[in-house]
Amino acid sequence: MLSYTCKTAVKAVIYLASKFETGEKSGIVEIAKYLRASEHTIGKMLQTLVKENVIRSLKGPSGGFYIDKIQLRQPIIRIVEAIDGNQVFKECGLGLSRCSSTHPCPIHDEYQAGRDLIEKLFKNRKIIDLCEPVNSGLTYLFG
Repeated sequence: MLSYTCKTAVKAVIYLASKFETGEKSGIVEIAKYLRASEHTIGKMLQTLVKENVIRSLKGPSGGFYIDKIQLRQPIIRIVEAIDGNQVFKECGLGLSRCSSTHPCPIHDEYQAGRDLIEKLFKNRKIIDLCEPVNSGLTYLFG
């Protein structure tokens, strides 16, 4: 449902949020290495997140990417909207262009229920909610 880039963006934002208390900023190389992702993908994705005001960046020797106190309280859906758009919660589970309640695909109702549940989760959970279990070691960003 979510693109690889969007999933990586969520992990990158959680990584940046985990550094909020110390005030550390992170560079593209560091984030890419930690998430085991391409520097190119990370770079483009981070610039999009900055443009959409999900995260911030600072140029210069002490620069890098970071998240501020207000951004920490954003719902996760802001990341999804910035990278994949909100259309991801309206698309057909089988990729049909004309799927609807009046012209459903074979999995329409079940997929819609799951998709709606995930959208609700992303709207209700804040970035800080996902950061705390990572910082405490209860959850992980890679497997």
